[in-house]
Amino acid sequence: MDAVKSADGPAKTTPFGEWAADGEKVLLEGPHSRLKELRLVLRVAWEFILGFRTLHFVGPCVTVFGSARFDESHPYYALGREVGRGLARLGFTVMTGGGPGLMAAANRGAREAGGRSVGCNIKLPQEQAPNPFLDRWVLCRYFFVRKVLLFKYSYAFVGLPGGLGTLDELTEALTLVQTGKIRNFPVVLIGTAYWKPFQALLRNMVLAGTISPSDAAMALVTDDVAAATAHIEKHAVEAFGLHRRRIAPSALLGEPRPISL
Repeated sequence: MDAVKSADGPAKTTPFGEWAADGEKVLLEGPHSRLKELRLVLRVAWEFILGFRTLHFVGPCVTVFGSARFDESHPYYALGREVGRGLARLGFTVMTGGGPGLMAAANRGAREAGGRSVGCNIKLPQEQAPNPFLDRWVLCRYFFVRKVLLFKYSYAFVGLPGGLGTLDELTEALTLVQTGKIRNFPVVLIGTAYWKPFQALLRNMVLAGTISPSDAAMALVTDDVAAATAHIEKHAVEAFGLHRRRIAPSALLGEPRPISL
């Protein structure tokens, strides 16, 4: 069953009941009957509604991308915790993909600093179990739904070292800023040595004329978490005049309470 877990109470199951585990595969495999296509669209719409209802009151977020495969013994894990703590101290809710590894590290750091911690998890056969440091999380069956949720509530994006999923999310952030689909929210990459090949790729794209020099310079690349949070404070908090305001949830609509600190 699809479920949303929050600190405010037990998990809630969706009224659609149990969906096929390969729902996204079915959606992408080609044309179906009209009725089946309608059912697929309704399932996707319900997943969006469920995510919107769950995350509506989490406050301004920064989304942190990173690998699920680095455990606590890896130096990048400690770096992820430091990033989470720094973002929480700025007043942001730390949002991740909700899984283990560096996602868990960022959520853990936010919680350790007394901040808010949320996740948009994806149902996969491996790696993606919700980590234990989430105040609230959404379980998605569709990658594109998850990606919308990861971007919808965030005013900055931080890329920790990661694999193809991290690269997908990072380049999505850069593309959305480049094309003006979202505002000029700051993008920060943590780990200069790790991201050096990616920077080289961007420079090659500039030489080939496929992107502009300003596109290649959109992300700040640093090893210094303090510099990263200062950059986000300047280009998100100050640039967009961010401040917290309390929005009362609707009891009539059964909306979840805001996450308490």
